[in-house]
Amino acid sequence: MEIQYVIINFLILAVILFLVGRKTVKRLFGGRYEKINSDLDRAEKIEKMPVPELQEPSAQNFAVDCSEEIQKAQSVVAEKIASVEAFGEREKSEIHRGMIQDARKELFSVLKEHAVTLFTTEKYLNAIKELDRQVIDEILGRITLTPGDMAYLKHHDVLYVTLTSAYPLPEDIVKDVDRATTQLLEAVGGKTSLWVLEDPSLIGGLKLRIGDTVYDGTVSEELYQFEKSLNREPIMHDDTVGHLIQEFTEKAEKFNPHIHKYQLGRVITVSDGICWMDGLADIMYGEVIEFECGERGMVLDIQKDRIGCVVFGDFSLIESGSRVRRVGRIASVPVGECLLGRVVNALGTPIDAMGYLPYKETRPIEYKAPGILDRAPVNEPLHTGIKAIDALVPIGKGQRELIIGDRQTGKTAIAVDTIINQKGKDTVCIYVAIGQKDTLVAEIKEKLEAHGAMEYTTIIAVPASASAALQYIAPFSGSAMAEYFMYQGKDVLIVYDDLSKHAVAYRELSLLLHRPSGREAYPGDIFYLHSRLLERAAHLSDELGGGSITALPIIETLAGDISAYIPTNVISITDGQIFLDAELFNEGQRPAVNVGLSVSRVGGSAQTPSMKKVSSSLRTRLAQYRELADFMQFGSDIDDETKKTLASGRLLTEALRQPRYAPVEDNMQAILIFAVSEGYAEKITPDEMEKFEKKLFNFFCNEKSELALRIKNSKKFDDELKNSLREALCEFAERL
Repeated sequence: MEIQYVIINFLILAVILFLVGRKTVKRLFGGRYEKINSDLDRAEKIEKMPVPELQEPSAQNFAVDCSEEIQKAQSVVAEKIASVEAFGEREKSEIHRGMIQDARKELFSVLKEHAVTLFTTEKYLNAIKELDRQVIDEILGRITLTPGDMAYLKHHDVLYVTLTSAYPLPEDIVKDVDRATTQLLEAVGGKTSLWVLEDPSLIGGLKLRIGDTVYDGTVSEELYQFEKSLNREPIMHDDTVGHLIQEFTEKAEKFNPHIHKYQLGRVITVSDGICWMDGLADIMYGEVIEFECGERGMVLDIQKDRIGCVVFGDFSLIESGSRVRRVGRIASVPVGECLLGRVVNALGTPIDAMGYLPYKETRPIEYKAPGILDRAPVNEPLHTGIKAIDALVPIGKGQRELIIGDRQTGKTAIAVDTIINQKGKDTVCIYVAIGQKDTLVAEIKEKLEAHGAMEYTTIIAVPASASAALQYIAPFSGSAMAEYFMYQGKDVLIVYDDLSKHAVAYRELSLLLHRPSGREAYPGDIFYLHSRLLERAAHLSDELGGGSITALPIIETLAGDISAYIPTNVISITDGQIFLDAELFNEGQRPAVNVGLSVSRVGGSAQTPSMKKVSSSLRTRLAQYRELADFMQFGSDIDDETKKTLASGRLLTEALRQPRYAPVEDNMQAILIFAVSEGYAEKITPDEMEKFEKKLFNFFCNEKSELALRIKNSKKFDDELKNSLREALCEFAERL
């Protein structure tokens, strides 16, 4: 009985719904039906209308139109660049670079707009479609499985394949791609899943993606490659713009797509200059990658399920989920003679407002150090021009001599004076400023220019405001630039100022990459970091050209703590250290070299015979003087012999005092030290030592120049030469 009531109620409800909803349904679908019919009628009328002829742009008109627009843009940029002359060097260089970058972007924007217009016309579109068979045949002839694809197939049966074009593809091309990729996968026991997509942004051509690998033969890829070449062009004058437009037009008129092979990945997360990605299974440590926004980075961490990289530019422009592209090369920097006299950043980009850097070669920033059999002994002196160093802790070509001391004790001053002293000695100098103030770098550049040293010097400036990634690669970039000259058979001096800040930058990157921290939160490979950097300094054998790199790393200590973690690490890597004492510095001793803690493991091998002979007992005499001077603080009575030792030591200390930017030739240093050590300055007081030194140098330069030249070039400081020097000094002492 209840079932009958349910059936009756259901029938009544169905009748009501039919009667009420019939009009509503008819109104909805009827309106849609009428709209479709009206659209079809309108389309039929349009088809019957005459089709206007397509205006195909000629190459000549295309070039003229581009030229006019770009010349207008260039004139505006030229006016803006001229208006920044009143700014300081740093501001002017940043504005100048910004203007040139904007001009390049505007040029590419105009050319790309015209290219899209050109290739969407019927003539060029049909021509591109006719090339599809040629392009796909070339791609299918090149497809292979990468090691990353093979590893993926071990855990997954299917490898995804995507065929993308700007327009619908013929059925035969799709079938050929499906057949070729299926055979490729079946050979290794895998399966394929083919996806066919359309993307109008490709403009023309097609690309095939197998796993992470892309074989690209599209117009958009050619535009991308043109934009990259455009960024390497010099500052755009009228001739440059005309050349670029002509080159672009010829390529457009005779379009012949090249197959570009690259790999793609995906950004997972990005923060604090660190980007985590997946994909790119075949990428290598230290390789460069490029993001969709145009920023670049370098791989520093490879894990099982993700890849970590540091971002060189503005990481805020990178979005999660965006594509990242493998560039296909290890991080490299420009090298060559064109770098001399320039100020560049860690990537080798000029920041000195002196225009384009016309480099022809690049070198990877990480490079294997020369082996033992490739090295020659360090036996040629590299004169610093600083008396206290050339006499007590000599530096040889190919040596690694550490400069260590507290803040504001003259470490950078020693490095700059050494660079100035290389003038005329056929030695290339590279100064790497890591985490230094912009004002300090500008001051150093001005001093080097004033002394004519920028002609053979390159400054790599990475200020404290730069990212930790750029501070990390800066010394490696400098070493790469130095190696170019070394393998050309030249001598190079490179200064790392300073590796303490470099270690801090690497610690920051390591912590952000979630690496386990060790002592003082530094990563466990911090020693290997500096060792592989400093081992690249060497004196090559004659078979390899005999070139050399002499490294002067700088380390900053805290309260003279030479036993801290980073200082002890670098001390154990280098061939000696120059320790600058804060106490001596405060006493007015310049340079404030601590004789007891400073040492050169090369020693007399890096000295000329005359300097080696006259300075043999200098260290002992100075150490004895410092000990007696400290003992005299207690006010004890002393005998005549001790007084004589103290007076002689005080004169020697004053003789080693030296102002900044005043290097002294090696033979003159030897003459001065010999004169003071042999007692020819007994009649003068320590306060008169500066005048004594000037008179002595003038005497030997003007009246005894032949003897000074013999001392400089002599291969042996024998008794005959020593007696001649004594006779000259006796003559000089009589005139005092």
